[in-house]
Amino acid sequence: MVRHAQTVPGVGDPPGFRIGDCSTQRNLSEQGRAQARRLGVAFQARGIAPARVLSSQWCRCIDTATEAFGRQTPEPALNSFFDDRGSEVAQSAATRKLIAGVKRGEVLVLVTHQVNITAQGGQGVGMGDLIVLSRDGKPLGRLPAP
Repeated sequence: MVRHAQTVPGVGDPPGFRIGDCSTQRNLSEQGRAQARRLGVAFQARGIAPARVLSSQWCRCIDTATEAFGRQTPEPALNSFFDDRGSEVAQSAATRKLIAGVKRGEVLVLVTHQVNITAQGGQGVGMGDLIVLSRDGKPLGRLPAP
């Protein structure tokens, strides 16, 4: 699980933001775009080729995935529930199901938000950081942003 790369200053999103309209959201900074590209290079340098790259529908996550891996598939289970804690249980269960479905030897990258990662791995991570989870959802390690 990768937390989106560095954003412009702020917390959460502006009031009235809309998924699908990047102009209403808190987005990646230029440093964040470079950070995401470094993440992709780090994967390549280690011979890690993700079978799938799933992303929250927020622009900062889509852009992180695209800059790092050149592709992404939107996955609503990875959307932030920072402003809607009522969806945490259902989204977390859906994310656990995605993780449990990973085949042996397959690398699944999930680009998401702080709250989602904390709900899965119980760890706080900085922007661009990632945690590695086993198929049963147990945290195996934490890596800082490249």
